[in-house]
Amino acid sequence: MSARSVLAALPESRFDVTPLVIGTDGRWLGRGETARVLNQGSQERPGQSEVAVSASGELRPYEVAGYDVVWPLLHGPHGEDGTVQGFLTLTGAAYVGSGVLGSAASMDKVMTKQVLASLGVPQVAYRLVTRHAWQTDPDVGVQAARELGFPLFVKPANLGSSVGVSRVAHEGDLSVALAAAFALDRRVILEAAAAHKPRELEVGVLGNDAPKASPVGELKFEGLIYDYDTKYTEGRASMHIPAPIAAEVAARVRELALIAFKALDCAGLARIDFFYVEETGELFLNEVNTMPGFTATSMYPKLWEAGGLSYPELVTRLLELAQEER
Repeated sequence: MSARSVLAALPESRFDVTPLVIGTDGRWLGRGETARVLNQGSQERPGQSEVAVSASGELRPYEVAGYDVVWPLLHGPHGEDGTVQGFLTLTGAAYVGSGVLGSAASMDKVMTKQVLASLGVPQVAYRLVTRHAWQTDPDVGVQAARELGFPLFVKPANLGSSVGVSRVAHEGDLSVALAAAFALDRRVILEAAAAHKPRELEVGVLGNDAPKASPVGELKFEGLIYDYDTKYTEGRASMHIPAPIAAEVAARVRELALIAFKALDCAGLARIDFFYVEETGELFLNEVNTMPGFTATSMYPKLWEAGGLSYPELVTRLLELAQEER
C-alpha cells in the first residue's frame, strides 16, 4: 500500500520510476510480475526505462547502482534493519532513509533503549531475555518479569506492526507469551506497563544532519494494546493532529524526538512514538521507526501535511535528501 501511494504521488514530469517487488523468498521480481503484484499493470508510465532489466525481465540486484535514487520502501526485518541498506551502500546507490547504523540501532528495541538511556531519554523499565537463556533456564524469564511487575508487555526485539506482542497480566500467562515472541526472534524484550493507560503520541522527523520535527499527533483506540488488528482494521483507531495536549508537552516530545534521531544516526525520515501518562505527567519514548507506513493516510505523511508539506512534496523532499546524504 505504501509503494502504490508513493508511485502515484511522484511527479511524472520529474521522475522516471522503475518499481520493483522483492518476494518473500528473496527473489527480485521482473517488471511484469511487479506490476501485477502492485495492481498497476494498466498504470505503468509510457517510456519507463528498461535499464537494469535482464533479458528475462528480472532486475539483477547489483544493477540498482544504475539508478539515481533507490527507495527501499520495506518494513521490518531485512528491509528496515540495516541489511538492505548495507547492500545498497556497497552498490554505491543513493537511497532514501537511514544507513546501516541508524537502521540497525533503531530496529532493535533493546539497542535503541541502550543508546537513548545514555542521553537520559526517559523510557519504561525493561529487561532483555535471549532465547538461549530462556531455553536453558525458563526461570530467567520469570525472574525478569517479577523484577518489572505485572502487567507487562512481551515483544520480539526486532519486529514491527505489533507482531508477536502480548500483554501479560499474570505470571501464569508468561510462558505462552514468551514462546510466541521467541518463535519470531532470538531476543525478546519485557517492558513494564504504566499504572494508567498511557496516551500514544507520535512525531515525524525529516532531514539529515539538520532534521526538523513535525507537529505532534495522537493515536486513540479502544483496548489496552495497539495490536496488529487494531492497526490494520479500518475504524479501530483514529489519528488526531495536532494532539490535544499542552504546548509544553508537545515541545518536549519534539525535542526528545530530535535527540533520538541524531543519537541513533538516522537520516531522511523517522516516526518516533511516545507514551504520555497524563495522570503523572510522565513522558516515555517508546520506539523509533525508520521506514514508517507511507500511504497518503498514514500517520507520518499526515503529520507533515499538518506541518505544511503535501504528500507529493514530502516524497520529493525525501528523494532530494537521499541524494544529499550520498
